[in-house]
Amino acid sequence: MLRDKSLIPLSHQHHNGLALCVLVNRSLQEDESPQNVARQARRIIDRYEVELVNHFEVEERILFPACPSELTEDLIREHREIESLVESLRAAPSPERLREFTDLLHRHIRREEEALFEEIQKALPRERLEDLGRKIDASVVRICL
Repeated sequence: MLRDKSLIPLSHQHHNGLALCVLVNRSLQEDESPQNVARQARRIIDRYEVELVNHFEVEERILFPACPSELTEDLIREHREIESLVESLRAAPSPERLREFTDLLHRHIRREEEALFEEIQKALPRERLEDLGRKIDASVVRICL
């Protein structure tokens, strides 16, 4: 299904998250040295602080309360797991933790795009989607990769 324009700012952030996963995984395939592991952990932490914190906050404050979905509880739990992984990367980066982070973020984004967003687009009336879209648009951080 084509993405509703009200959700596109969040989908753009999802795209950035998926790109982060690809970049980190490619880098690890080429180099698992402690220096590169630290560099990739820093990349994740930076992106988390710049974009993911905002993304989670917008979803939890604006989008999820408006959702008729049972998925939101699991998605919030995954947000906390991602946050915990970021904290573990701050303390002790490792290739395993980096891969755990990218695997979880990738799965999480796919669930939101393929299940939650589809469900929202089918369940919410146009006026409600437009109202959410205005609030989302006013709240999301936009970055250029």
